[in-house]
Amino acid sequence: MKKLSFLLFMAASLSACAQQNTQNPYGLTVISDYWSYKASVKANPDNELIEIKKAIPSIVLDVRYATTNNFMKQVMYKQARAFARKPVVAQLKKIQALLKEKGYGLKIFDGYRPYAITVAFYQKASDKNFVANPAKGSKHNRGCALDLTIIDLKTGKDVPMPTPYDSFAPEASPHFNELPPQVIKNRDFLINVMQANGFKVIYNEWWHFDFDGWQNYDLMDIPFEKL
Repeated sequence: MKKLSFLLFMAASLSACAQQNTQNPYGLTVISDYWSYKASVKANPDNELIEIKKAIPSIVLDVRYATTNNFMKQVMYKQARAFARKPVVAQLKKIQALLKEKGYGLKIFDGYRPYAITVAFYQKASDKNFVANPAKGSKHNRGCALDLTIIDLKTGKDVPMPTPYDSFAPEASPHFNELPPQVIKNRDFLINVMQANGFKVIYNEWWHFDFDGWQNYDLMDIPFEKL
């Protein structure tokens, strides 16, 4: 009897989790329950969101959304942390090693982004072309997108790029070429390294890279402090 009651309780709990994870104004499935996330990891270890700095200590973090130094002009993350799915982090390790051989290293601005933050961005952004539409969700919400640049290991400074991070200027496009030759060279070097190792730059942001195979991962809305 006790076993039956326990099984009924677990079934009810899973049903409630599923309902919570699918209640979305756009009809999207968004995992917002921690235990549903853990169950997905158990079913497929690649679903795990890995903390990037712990996995690759040499990577530099500059999580702008944990500060007011961002286009929203407000703190969006309670913690300055960056996460990505397990295979994404595995590729980052390879890229960091390749860059080190050439005297460079990665600086991460953002990785996994809870879905609620994407909703907030879309509501406030002046140019909707630079933020994901919550009706579709973001690759960031899937733990399969990274915002990043490279630093010079000798100086510790950012390598010059076309624009600052999160710029809405036309120069942010990876195809904008009315720039100093060295800046174009730096940008193209970063893009080539990333795209040779499982990522694709998006059309209007030189710093944003989507992981090949992002379609295999669910949208997530779990804050950093619960991971």
